[in-house]
Amino acid sequence: MKALHFGAGNIGRGLIGYLLNKTGYEICFVDADQQLVESLNDKKQYGIELLDENHTQETVSPVRALHTSAQEEIIESIVEADLITTSVGAQNLARMAPALSRGLLLRKQQGKPLIDVIANENTINASSQLKEEVRQIVSEQQMDDILSAVGFPNSAIDRLSLSEKRTEGETALVEPYYEWIINRSEMVNKELPAVKNAVYLDTLKPHIERKLYMVNMGHAATAYMGFLYGYPTIQRALQDKRLLKFLRATLQESSRYFTHIHEMDEQGLEVFIEKTIDRFKNENISDDLLRVGRAPIRKLGPEERLVKPAQVLHELDLPNENLTTAIAAALLFDNREDEESVTLQDYIDNYGIEAAIAHFTKLKDDEIVSTIKNHYLELKKEQALNS
Repeated sequence: MKALHFGAGNIGRGLIGYLLNKTGYEICFVDADQQLVESLNDKKQYGIELLDENHTQETVSPVRALHTSAQEEIIESIVEADLITTSVGAQNLARMAPALSRGLLLRKQQGKPLIDVIANENTINASSQLKEEVRQIVSEQQMDDILSAVGFPNSAIDRLSLSEKRTEGETALVEPYYEWIINRSEMVNKELPAVKNAVYLDTLKPHIERKLYMVNMGHAATAYMGFLYGYPTIQRALQDKRLLKFLRATLQESSRYFTHIHEMDEQGLEVFIEKTIDRFKNENISDDLLRVGRAPIRKLGPEERLVKPAQVLHELDLPNENLTTAIAAALLFDNREDEESVTLQDYIDNYGIEAAIAHFTKLKDDEIVSTIKNHYLELKKEQALNS
């Protein structure tokens, strides 16, 4: 079996490639990093290190790779693949649509078997987004041809995955915990073996949102608050009892979204919260706060990890004190090496904090905007006293 995976970054190698290899797939990666492509082709394998107490080592093989400029070879690999997956970043899905559409149309012309394309990005319904990117560049008839032979099942992924350059090549560093959930109802080829240790469900929304509005939210909230306290990593920040208490309270607050909107079990969510905190505290991981906090404008979006649960809880007249504090902390994230952070701070300087809250979060209710503004001013004052 052959799998074509777009994106040989940390998640591509550390989760998707890892599980596809365990299922028996030969993997071809597509990536823009020429050095990484050459390394994968030279060694035909790569290493993974689990960030556990024993630093367990594993090898993923056989693999090969194509550079993103090798369009004809990519299209040929699309035609020959049994499964296509991605982890390129949601903002990059449009870039792969031209080659993907050409390859999928060629498969149809050649009478190739049905195939699924699974986009594994840190956003809701990434596969549906990729499908729409394809739709934008093909005719209506061509899109009908593609959809008659191709499924775009959505998925939810979760694994902290980093990388480290070593003499033997770039090694993926991954936490022991992982999750890959695939929407079975959106698949067209159910003859292939199930991906080993992946979970197949008929509806993903509660699980995708739990990842975004609890795991990603908690990660970001810790990063933004930790930044204000001057900590370098998530792990170091959570050694501070004040921040650990804040993280737990914020997660518990967000869990109300799931008990009310998705009717999820409160006790099960409490277990999930403690598991999430343990993951963040893992001392075998050094999770840089600037990396976690990067792109604050995107993370302050109306459907994103901080704002959406805060807004819904406000509408339900439920507490959102900690979530609105986390939003205020994100507005104070000032990293001169992060383009979005620079844009955010420039906007605040030019138009004021209240205008910035409305502009970036799209929140329209005066009460919640005022609450965030008050938290912002309090945090800014505290930051000045501590500096």
